[in-house]
Amino acid sequence: MNLIDKKVTHKLFGKGSVVKHNDSFIEIHFATENKKFVFPDAFGKHLKLHDTSAANSLEKVIQEQEIERKKEEQEKEEEKNLQRKEQQRRLEHEKLMKNHKLHPESQTVVWCDEEEQSSFMTEWKVYTGVIKSGNNKGEPKIPTRVHQNSACLLTARDSSMPEEDRRILGVYMVNEDFIGKFCEDGFIPAHSEYRLQLTEQESDRMPFWKYYVNEKSPEKMTWNTGKFRYFDNVWMAQILLDIVSLKTDTQERELAKEFFEHYCKMNQIREEELPKPNGALMRM
Repeated sequence: MNLIDKKVTHKLFGKGSVVKHNDSFIEIHFATENKKFVFPDAFGKHLKLHDTSAANSLEKVIQEQEIERKKEEQEKEEEKNLQRKEQQRRLEHEKLMKNHKLHPESQTVVWCDEEEQSSFMTEWKVYTGVIKSGNNKGEPKIPTRVHQNSACLLTARDSSMPEEDRRILGVYMVNEDFIGKFCEDGFIPAHSEYRLQLTEQESDRMPFWKYYVNEKSPEKMTWNTGKFRYFDNVWMAQILLDIVSLKTDTQERELAKEFFEHYCKMNQIREEELPKPNGALMRM
């Protein structure tokens, strides 16, 4: 829009003409001096164009800018609301973390099927399965005990082999922000750093039932139903310590050691007080 030489009237300075303008400012020559004003804001308050056509065009520009301004204000307000909600969520999360009481059996072990065995190494999350009966039948199982101190153990066995041959495939700490009771989809995501995968040879040396036992039937090694189980915090520490000893690669061994130390810190376990594994296989 070209407003050069257009006649205007100012409430205080009287009549004048436009000598210069851009998207931000407009300069008007009055009888004795030139004055600069904010453009186009000044036309809604102090200045009036004499040219009706130019005034109508300018009014459209002002209206469009007002719509854009309100849109920006709305977006800023929405952003502030999102930030407030996020801050509130973080405060609630920190409060939950601070007040969390360690459950002695807050670790999880998952039975991985063939598809999961090939996918967990890239996706690093596992599914807890679905509820089989009751009002919530078909809905994902909610891992309510799982918290920032929890690790997830991945296991499998060949369908042709007995249950006692179940092997450990890998293990990870749960995601730093994960709180099981708020989980809705049944997936337990991995920590960004503490993840360990075992080779086939390493897995053969890590039988699950060396560590796990059903105290009600210690002589039995059965896993008939369900995708996951909770198990003892101490048993997980035993497994992690053995993985440290198992790893020969320097970098992997260091990660396993850091994982073990982090886990023990989160679960208030002292390495020197850790008992030897005493699972069902060790009691035969």
